[in-house]
Amino acid sequence: MFDWVPISFYTPIYFHFLLAITLFTFLHTQIMGFNDNRNKDYLKVIGYFSLVFIILYMGLRPIHGVFVDMKTYARIFNRYQNGGLIISKKDLLFHYFMKFCSYFISARYFFFLCATLYIVPAYIISKRWFKEFWFYAFLLLVGSFTFWAFGTNGIRNGIASSFFLLALAAKKRWIQIFWLLISVNFHGSMYLPAMGLVITWFYNKPRGFYYFWLASIPLSLVMPGFWESLFASMVEDERSEYFTDDKYADSFSSIGFRWDFLLYSATGVFAGTYYIFKKKIRDEHYIRLFNLYLFANAFWILVIRASFSNRFAYLSWFLLALVIIYPWRRIYFEKKQHQKLGWVIIAYIGFTYFMNVIIKLF
Repeated sequence: MFDWVPISFYTPIYFHFLLAITLFTFLHTQIMGFNDNRNKDYLKVIGYFSLVFIILYMGLRPIHGVFVDMKTYARIFNRYQNGGLIISKKDLLFHYFMKFCSYFISARYFFFLCATLYIVPAYIISKRWFKEFWFYAFLLLVGSFTFWAFGTNGIRNGIASSFFLLALAAKKRWIQIFWLLISVNFHGSMYLPAMGLVITWFYNKPRGFYYFWLASIPLSLVMPGFWESLFASMVEDERSEYFTDDKYADSFSSIGFRWDFLLYSATGVFAGTYYIFKKKIRDEHYIRLFNLYLFANAFWILVIRASFSNRFAYLSWFLLALVIIYPWRRIYFEKKQHQKLGWVIIAYIGFTYFMNVIIKLF
């Protein structure tokens, strides 16, 4: 469907689209109130247009090496389609899913299905938590720094994280457990946020998680290499190399202690502490979400020097948009809240655009 788009422009076009939608949305936040019917009509129209466009644009992209791991997934899919057996011993549910799909559809439509499974849960949790204002949350989710990369490159990890969002959105505990099991069996890395969520079922006090996050910074600084080796020893498959092998260094622009990405992570910490400690927000779901973010992000800080630490950062970053946006419509706590929300959206999407488009021009 989008084969006519030059492959070198394919990814930038997504971010240009994102920026245009963000600017239109910002304009509406500045001149209309939350409950203005014109605002509600705009959110509905632009929301469903964006949902359909992003599914089609991401899902029907060409199978090309510019999307890195997509080519590897395509080779595995074609092998299954030609009668190959499942030989992987990890993430078995994803491989059974791929094998099942290979009986009925081509690789092209398999990736379309993957994109749908990746994007639709973002819509579902936004709709469930924000009702008619769901587009604000959805825009931040699809406008997150790593959203495009994990939908087109780290596909398996991306889908697993979206299933995790369905667990967060579920109201009944048994449904949460069901989606957690699906998530961790699609990609084993999701055991970390799953463990964090389970902990919050029994201990959900934000100060304890906040101090744990703060402690992770000096622990990482004074014990370089220790945490990477420790966690690598706990991983039995080849992913243990992500912690220690420099051959994966190209996955990030550089390795070492990433102060820039620590500051990016800290935006979620600042937002949560501002809402909870200063504005005294006592919403149990938000506190659980914030604690979960702190838990997962602290573990990334401990292994921040790992060559593939972007994969571990994603285990908290996929929650960052919700940590920032959650209180803005559900709870009134600021004067001119709709207008200020517009600036939050501009800042959040602006960072994504800068990191994925502007910085690559230099």
